[in-house]
Amino acid sequence: MIRVLLAEDQAMVRGALTALLNLETDIEVVGAAADGESAWRELQRLRPDLLVTDIEMPGLTGLELAQRIRRHEWPTRVVIVTTFARAGYLRRALDAGVSGYLLKDAPADQLAAALRKVHAGGRAIDPQLALEAWNEADPLNDRERQVLRLAGEGLSAGDIARQLNLSQGTVRNYLSEAIGKLGVSNRIEAYRLARQRGLL
Repeated sequence: MIRVLLAEDQAMVRGALTALLNLETDIEVVGAAADGESAWRELQRLRPDLLVTDIEMPGLTGLELAQRIRRHEWPTRVVIVTTFARAGYLRRALDAGVSGYLLKDAPADQLAAALRKVHAGGRAIDPQLALEAWNEADPLNDRERQVLRLAGEGLSAGDIARQLNLSQGTVRNYLSEAIGKLGVSNRIEAYRLARQRGLL
C-alpha cells in the first residue's frame, strides 16, 4: 500500500484528490493538510511514502517542504500537483529534490500512475514543462530569490535584513543584482517578472 499525505490549501481540491486517490486499491491517503506548517507536522507524525503537495500554500510552500525533507534525509518522496505550468517552478522543484511534477488539469488516471512510478523510485514530470525547463535558464540565485520575494510582499530593506539576519546594504545589493539580471528598472517590476516566469 502506498501511503500518501496531501498538502493543498483549497478545501475542494483537497477533498477531490483524497476521494480520487482512495478509489485506487494500492493507494491510501493517510492525512491531509491545508497549509505548509501543518503538512510539516503531519509529515513528522505519519512518515508517509509520498507527499503530494501544491506549490503555493500559506506557511511553507511545497518547494520549501521538499527542501526540508531532503535536508532531514527522509525517505518520503515529493510529488507536486499544481496549476503553475512554468518552467521556472519545475526547475526549482527538481533542485529541491522533487520526484514528480504534474499539472492539475492532467487526467485523473495519470496522477495514480505517476504516484506508482515515483513510489517505485522513478520520476514523473509533465513532458511539455520538462522541455521548456531544459531550454530556459534561471538567472537568480537562492538569496536573490528570497530577498525579491519578501520585497514583493511589501517588506522594506530593513525588515528583510532583520528577517534574514543580513545587513541592509547586503539586502540592497541582492535586490540590485536581481533587478539587473532580470533587465528591469525596479524591484516591483523584478518581482512581477520573476513571478510570471515561475522564478519565485
